[in-house]
Amino acid sequence: MTDCLFCRLVESGDHVLSTDEFVAIRDIAPAAETHLLVLPRRHIDTFRDIAAFPDDEAARMLRFVADAAASEELDDYRLIVNVGPGAGQTVFHLHWHVLGGKLLPGFH
Repeated sequence: MTDCLFCRLVESGDHVLSTDEFVAIRDIAPAAETHLLVLPRRHIDTFRDIAAFPDDEAARMLRFVADAAASEELDDYRLIVNVGPGAGQTVFHLHWHVLGGKLLPGFH
């Protein structure tokens, strides 16, 4: 999808970590000391569509999220997936926020 910002970023090659299926990039407006976005290379609108994933693809995606955090040497981190506009999703390409670094506020 050429009109999808994240599809363009997936193709940009400016990745922290990448495989044939997934990429991790740095968020341009970080909400934590370390803030990565993990995206599937193929366009999927939202986490709500995870039911359409084959089980092994969903498992590989979760392993990649953990690998992205490990690549930044994060022992403690927060994962966030916004699902739909009411939850704050502004770009409709499935993505995980990986936030870590200094002690994160809230939800303790």
